[in-house]
Amino acid sequence: MIIKWISLAFIGLAGGLIVGCGLVAFLSVLGIIPRLTQISKTSKFITLYEWAIVIGSLLGGWAQLRDIHFQLTSLLLIPIGLACGIFVGMLAAALTEVINVIPILAKRIGIEGHLIIALMAIVFGKVFGSLFHWIYFIDH
Repeated sequence: MIIKWISLAFIGLAGGLIVGCGLVAFLSVLGIIPRLTQISKTSKFITLYEWAIVIGSLLGGWAQLRDIHFQLTSLLLIPIGLACGIFVGMLAAALTEVINVIPILAKRIGIEGHLIIALMAIVFGKVFGSLFHWIYFIDH
């Protein structure tokens, strides 16, 4: 029985280390965090961004292992969801900018002069698609 617990602990630790190293490699090789601070003009807070990622990862992993549930009101969930959406959107925008997806796509389909319209179409499509999914599919 003790060998089973030791092997499960070893596998869990090894899996966590692999995923953590992959995330750190992804963020550091592509330079996502420095680019995100450069886009948002908050370079002086780069240390806070790094610590927020580390602490958020640790607390998120701990909360998933503990199966914690919060009883929050709808009014409190709105700013939390908005902050999460802004973070994911900015991270995705920084990633696409780092690997130059949008300029290459604009050049390939011939809309270089109308890039702002294409970006707004992507943003509004994402917003309306998310709202449609949330309104139509949640609680049905």
